[in-house]
Amino acid sequence: MKMALAATVIVAMFAGGNTYADCTYPKPPDKIPDGNTATLQQMVAAQRQFIAYNQGIKAYTDCLRTEHDQAIAKADPTKMTKEQRAELDKVFIQKNDAAVDAATSVTNRFNEQVRAFKTKGQK
Repeated sequence: MKMALAATVIVAMFAGGNTYADCTYPKPPDKIPDGNTATLQQMVAAQRQFIAYNQGIKAYTDCLRTEHDQAIAKADPTKMTKEQRAELDKVFIQKNDAAVDAATSVTNRFNEQVRAFKTKGQK
């Protein structure tokens, strides 16, 4: 019963404030060049895309934080339980962590290709 009540309150809070609705998740770069065959120009262009993508992830996570904080500020502290607050925090943390994990994964794959490109240039 507590879970149903908490879920109802959280849904009502989100519905009233469009929490996280304005945060735009950035699209990762379309393609990671193969470091073994790519030209310097292709690697530099990809690097620019990854810089922009990582800046987009930063903007997205900053937006999540702002909207989370606004949702907390709008909530009536006399009606919000610790469990409801914990659920709001959990949703924020999950969305934030998922974005950071995705960015880390794709960036690591690009960095592998950068290392391959540098190794190719030393041969």
